[in-house]
Amino acid sequence: MNSIGYMALAVSAGILAYTYAGYPLLLRAVCLIRKPRRVPSEAADPWPLVSITVPMYNEQAQAAELVESLLALDYPVDRRQILIVSDGSTDGTEEIVRRYADRGVELLAVPERAGKTACENAAAPRLVGDIVVNTDASIRIMPDALKPLVSAFADPEIGLASGRDVSVSRGDSAANLGESGYVGYEMGIRDLETAVYGIVGASGCLYAIRTPLHRILVPDSLSRDFSAALKCEEHGFRAVSIPDAVCLVPRTGSIHKEYARKVRTITRGMETLVYKRALLNPFRHATFAWMLFSHKICRWLAPLAAVAGAVGLALLAPAHAWALVALGVGGVVLAAGLVGWALGDGRPLPRVVQVAAFALSANVAAAHATLRALRGDRDPMWEPTRRDTPPEPMIESGAAGAFGGPVRPPGAPR
Repeated sequence: MNSIGYMALAVSAGILAYTYAGYPLLLRAVCLIRKPRRVPSEAADPWPLVSITVPMYNEQAQAAELVESLLALDYPVDRRQILIVSDGSTDGTEEIVRRYADRGVELLAVPERAGKTACENAAAPRLVGDIVVNTDASIRIMPDALKPLVSAFADPEIGLASGRDVSVSRGDSAANLGESGYVGYEMGIRDLETAVYGIVGASGCLYAIRTPLHRILVPDSLSRDFSAALKCEEHGFRAVSIPDAVCLVPRTGSIHKEYARKVRTITRGMETLVYKRALLNPFRHATFAWMLFSHKICRWLAPLAAVAGAVGLALLAPAHAWALVALGVGGVVLAAGLVGWALGDGRPLPRVVQVAAFALSANVAAAHATLRALRGDRDPMWEPTRRDTPPEPMIESGAAGAFGGPVRPPGAPR
């Protein structure tokens, strides 16, 4: 039994350590060995024509605020198109958007709900820009974010540029703090991937892509933002992350809603990767295949690794005090996560409890999504996560950049 316990514990520790520490350290080591790859940041002359698209479903409460924020972006008015796509909205969303027609805002009303990806596919023929900028209704793009995003395309090898998500909350809210730390960690990984080669998945909150790549249709049940980076690799382009293209991502106050969102997005991500599985071939895609496996598949294996580790410790605990102590610590963390899950919907809880609850929720969501993907479940319909849009966003600390520098707060001087 000891040998089985040691084996289970070694496999578990190896997967978890590589996924969350080894992979970032290897990326950083590559950056030390060779010069990091550069992304252009110079102003373009003239600026490319861009099409900004936003899918909406019953967003009456924030439709006007969103459109106003898009009109306020620092970009030449004659060089941008704003297209709002209503996915069969039944409230006043479409009427609100139509009020902005005289300011150049266009509306594409899909008569029946078809899902986010289907709406984006339907919008493709209406796009007039050389570059398509994709965002969501609950996201607020900082006014100075669009130009850094578009500047990246001065490099003909870059096919996609992804923005930097910054997790925010209302000034009086401290809910779901684990999400803030995770978002900062994820953005750091993307910075390292950009310096080494390129990112393996774009941020659905804000990313820009060359129009010919965007026009390639994606099956309705798949994730367009994930597949966009995969399409870049297929067609010989890089996908990169742009630290100065900041967008504010309001946290959901409910960990249960966040769990449901994660299950949907991970399931769609798994189905997308199966659809594009040829990109995992290391003989054809080398560095990209390694990064795709490390960033995506290893994270999806984390719940299984955690269970294997618990089994290993349980087998070793009768004979080894250290295993018993480790098992006890794990039990305390699990208990804290369960308490956070049970009580954490909008309630102020200690940060350690919130972090434990977020970690538990994320790993259970990955396991749940794996079961759904294995069953072949399809969920093309889109139920947007209703986030609180903070009037005075608070940027959480701890979201350091990949090379040790802090993330630039929105509005701060460069």
